[in-house]
Amino acid sequence: MKIKANRIDIEIEDTHPGDATGRPAVLLIMGLGMQLIAWPPELVQGLLDAGFRVVRFDNRDTGLSQHFDHLGTPNLLWEGLKYRIGVRITPPYSVEDMARDALGVLDALQIDKAHIVGVSMGGMIAQRLALLAPGRALSLSCIMSSSGARGLPEARPAVTRALLSRPAGKGMAAAIDHTVKLFKAIGSPGFPMDDAMLRERVTAATERSYHPRGIARQMAATVADGTRARALAGIAVPTLVVHGKADPLVPFACGEDLARRIPGAKLTGIEGMGHDLPPGVVDRLLALLIPHFQEARQGLQK
Repeated sequence: MKIKANRIDIEIEDTHPGDATGRPAVLLIMGLGMQLIAWPPELVQGLLDAGFRVVRFDNRDTGLSQHFDHLGTPNLLWEGLKYRIGVRITPPYSVEDMARDALGVLDALQIDKAHIVGVSMGGMIAQRLALLAPGRALSLSCIMSSSGARGLPEARPAVTRALLSRPAGKGMAAAIDHTVKLFKAIGSPGFPMDDAMLRERVTAATERSYHPRGIARQMAATVADGTRARALAGIAVPTLVVHGKADPLVPFACGEDLARRIPGAKLTGIEGMGHDLPPGVVDRLLALLIPHFQEARQGLQK
């Protein structure tokens, strides 16, 4: 279903549209280039079974939400060089703009407050949302994310090359093969995903929408978001940071740094978890997220 949020078209999935039962809402924010269907059905169902209303959406420039091709495609190698030498980067739009989109989703659905959960870049958007509108967040959960502070460990070189590479050929099959290779490079060694399941997920996402130019603009936005790390001390909502100890894209030290910067944040590291959401990781996430939501609600009632 499409809605207007922050004056742009955003595709959403809401498990309880117009809900009047009082179910607490959970807003799920996906990462770089990932669509709302990337949230594993087991995670969504687990939250539903625990009594929550679950809202997912495609970030701008992703999936079925509005694309911004008219803003041009950044040269990521050039933008990365500017970042390294301390030259200001001006992306087509910012992480804060994307946070305003997420806030607009809550507004459009008339959700006053929600538990905010973000994965990877989605965690960065979630951080910005909590800073922009602290009264709208019941809690904050950042999974495999980062503060964006300078000096943090970077992705393994092989992963960076895979992320910046292009498909070997043209057409849908080449795009699928390319994305499968990328996910294998960043996947969880302790929770290896079945090859057939991985290819099925990638195929479904690619057939729904394949938009690499949008990924480049999102990546530029994350690199340019250099002031967020200093602002995180202002987050005052109950915060959970979950990070894979085997993450080859956003190393575990990034999760440690993020938790240190947010007052009272709780950090949980998961052995064997990389930068994906295979079934075994989903089970552990549900065991962490649901008590976190419940504790945050109890804290508000005191």
